[in-house]
Amino acid sequence: MPNPGARLDLRLVPAAVTAWAVTAAGIVWGAGRPLALLSLAIAAGWWLARGFLGRRFPLLAASAAAVAATAVIGAGFGIAVGLRSDASTDHPLARQRGTTAWVTVTAADATRQAGPGRLMFRANLSEVDDRATSGAVTVFAKVVDFGALAAGQPVRFRARISAPARRDLTVAVLTAVGRPHFGRPPAVQRAAHTVRQAFAATAQQALPADQAAMLPALVLGDTSAVTAGTTEDFRTAGLTHLTAVSGANVTIVCGAVLLSAYLVGPRIAVALAAVALVAFVIVVQPSASVLRAAVMGALALVAVLAGRRRQAIPVLAATVIGLMTVAPQLAVDVGFALSVVATAALILLAPSWSARLVAAGWPKVLADAVCVALAAQLVTAPLIAAISGRFSLISVLANVIVGVVVPPITVLGTMAAVLVAPWPAAAGLLIRFTGPEVWWLLRVAHAAARVPGAAVPVPSGWAGMLTVALAGGAAVVLWPRRWFRLAAGGGLLCAAAWSVSGLVGGP
Repeated sequence: MPNPGARLDLRLVPAAVTAWAVTAAGIVWGAGRPLALLSLAIAAGWWLARGFLGRRFPLLAASAAAVAATAVIGAGFGIAVGLRSDASTDHPLARQRGTTAWVTVTAADATRQAGPGRLMFRANLSEVDDRATSGAVTVFAKVVDFGALAAGQPVRFRARISAPARRDLTVAVLTAVGRPHFGRPPAVQRAAHTVRQAFAATAQQALPADQAAMLPALVLGDTSAVTAGTTEDFRTAGLTHLTAVSGANVTIVCGAVLLSAYLVGPRIAVALAAVALVAFVIVVQPSASVLRAAVMGALALVAVLAGRRRQAIPVLAATVIGLMTVAPQLAVDVGFALSVVATAALILLAPSWSARLVAAGWPKVLADAVCVALAAQLVTAPLIAAISGRFSLISVLANVIVGVVVPPITVLGTMAAVLVAPWPAAAGLLIRFTGPEVWWLLRVAHAAARVPGAAVPVPSGWAGMLTVALAGGAAVVLWPRRWFRLAAGGGLLCAAAWSVSGLVGGP
């Protein structure tokens, strides 16, 4: 765990926040150009006023260059997002809404369920009625027709064109109305698809049905075989993040490789970790979400393993700025927001909280596990509440209880995925070793979901996000006060007693 006393370098944070906020506002409200003008006015005004400020307010004058530079960055991103927003709004496909056309797209991500027998995926447009074009689209289709589609694979089909459901630089929503004609995916994508299929088949042979369905979700993010009941249990228990490839997966895999530094030296270990990172991304399909997870996982390694907490913040801020430049649609992507805030919490909050618990006599391993879960819950709960309209009261406890089995599942499962093609027998043996851990994870999720009051309803949207954020912030501010700790402890004890009574005396 990083040194909690290290002084943090926050100089790039204002620029990152400005780039993110301006890009998001430009996409959602079309305010890119007005924000660019406002930013330029702020930069000019602050810079011109630095002489006056220098005489009366020396500290403010010293910050003039930083404020002006941040405002200029805001102006640049405002202009850029304004141009991109106009390009998506004025796309030629907008004139064809309500009609059908032959389209050719390349899947940008793996497919996801969108209802009974339906799926959806994001794609990049390449042709409309044999005319070359470009643009991001969202596609809805039947599972029976598109279930075999892999990320990076081109496909041609007849589609009904409609307006985007939300503002995220998507030019259209396409609903497939005809049978698809699949193209040949790149070699890397073909290899990834083969590995995923072989891994799922080997898991079915080596594990009971429920564990075989869950293991590909935990290791590769493949939830196609997970039942609706299990999905609901994980959602209620606050464990859904385990079934999506995230920065935590990358951190565990690369961290396991970095442990070899004791045997081969730090430089070779870092090189091996880089190779493992590339291999992991290929195996789980190099889609946009996976690449984002790889970036955030690498940053988490900087914070947790290298112990350079001071350097992790500017790297995180620079990454946000870079991603806003090359992929501005991430500014309104919830998954990106969850990744960023969770990584920031891991860097900023968890180390100092853990140090306090260790000083109070807690074992370091337990203190780290509890504080990582608490920090992640604190910063991600408002976003999750805004999306789902629910707040999990048992999430922290459930994540701490299963935390010990997640690393072996990830490491053994990833090793099995690497070996499943060249050495199926060894892969099957490794998968068998994940059985007890997956069983424990499923039992915890099932038991946590059955606890009365495990998740409480909250307003969705902005109201829910603000409510949960204010409640969490108030808890952090008031926690040092003894009366609040006593009240919170009493409330938790009463809630635990009520839940246990509900479990014991329930039907």
